[in-house]
Amino acid sequence: MRLGIDIGGTFVKMALYDAEFRVIAKSSETFVADAAQQVLAVKRIIRQADNILENRDTPLRAIGICVPGSVNVATGVVIDAHNLDFHNLPLKDLFEMHYPVPVYIANDADAAAVAEWKLGALQGCAYAMLITLGTGLGGGLILDGKLYTGGRGNGSEPGHMLLRAGDRACSCGNSGCAETYCAATRLSRDGNTGTAKEVFERAAEGDTTAQALLDAYIDDLGSYLATLVNLLDLQRIAIGGGVCHAGERLFAPLQKNVESKCFFPTCTPIVRAHFGNDAGTLGAALLGL
Repeated sequence: MRLGIDIGGTFVKMALYDAEFRVIAKSSETFVADAAQQVLAVKRIIRQADNILENRDTPLRAIGICVPGSVNVATGVVIDAHNLDFHNLPLKDLFEMHYPVPVYIANDADAAAVAEWKLGALQGCAYAMLITLGTGLGGGLILDGKLYTGGRGNGSEPGHMLLRAGDRACSCGNSGCAETYCAATRLSRDGNTGTAKEVFERAAEGDTTAQALLDAYIDDLGSYLATLVNLLDLQRIAIGGGVCHAGERLFAPLQKNVESKCFFPTCTPIVRAHFGNDAGTLGAALLGL
């Protein structure tokens, strides 16, 4: 068995997988961040893991953990995960003190990219990328058949590539980051009402204001993705996040937009990610393989 743990700003999700990566058990519990109580927070997560592992006859082979923040993969230290209030936290060591199995740590978007690359929409690709569109913009990059973890060990932050410097303020402290234009929250924020889903629905019903908002969003997202294509010549890009439920109302115009900006004679396919909310736990469980 392998245990995948996805620690988010609101919930900690866990899934126990067999050798074929079929789910044996799942759990989800609320999580309250507290910078002053980092170790106690980890102990609560370990108790949750103990519960899901209780009375299992099959031995545990490994634990993978993903977090929304920067991670030193080699040491297993969470450098900064602001949504969790985890800073310079030796997460790998804390788990290995409790469990006599290898423990692997990764950024959550990187873990999701591993899930899609190993078993999902990016299977068979040596050069590919997963982009997640939600409250923010995250992503994981596969280069030369390996998860890219950065030349200096800092990983990559695709949400903080600059689209228009000096424009929209970003939570990171800069302005003009891709996240401010391409995250799903851009639609609800610019629409000044409702959710991204409702913007798509109003556009489908013929609302011209919603359609104009959607067109602007797809144009910015297309520019962002075309930049990735032109830089990296990727074989495939998978898009994840709730906005993907829009289906072809998103993907058909988005593919056309990216193709119009692609330098190469043929453009990288833009596809929907397979695993949705399970990508974090599955990708974490796949770490180290």
